[in-house]
Amino acid sequence: MRVKDLTGEQFGRLTVLKRVGTAKNGNAVWECRCSCGRTVAVDGYRLRSAQVRSCGCLRREVARERAASNPAFRAHQHAHGRDLTNDEGISLNSLVRSKRNKSGVVGVSYNPTNNRWFARLRYQGKYVLLKSCETFDEAVALRKAAESRYLGKPTEELAQSVQ
Repeated sequence: MRVKDLTGEQFGRLTVLKRVGTAKNGNAVWECRCSCGRTVAVDGYRLRSAQVRSCGCLRREVARERAASNPAFRAHQHAHGRDLTNDEGISLNSLVRSKRNKSGVVGVSYNPTNNRWFARLRYQGKYVLLKSCETFDEAVALRKAAESRYLGKPTEELAQSVQ
């Protein structure tokens, strides 16, 4: 199969410099220079299908713009999303259930590699609960007890004040 030479072509912010090899899937891999100056190696298919348009700087810029237009970010002026807190100093990622949460309980997750449940709670920038459990119910009980001790009320009530 012939490989089309992409040298010199522009894909988003990336300019193809040269071919540097072949990916495991058989696609050509190209060295590209981003408009920000960084150099990255990219699968040719991902370049041509616009799956990759920069070295990652575009994603960072878009995230920065979205953060700047998000009132929760602006109100606290934090550099990192993990440092966002509400007015009581409680980390927002300890209050709001993420899209990735499969357990249905904020701060409780399952690790299939060791078949264990984990209970977590961040308070004032530190983990006050980071415990491994054998059962889901045990992890939930630990999380609820930590919420009561450190937060004074259930996560659901505190999360309402955030939204």
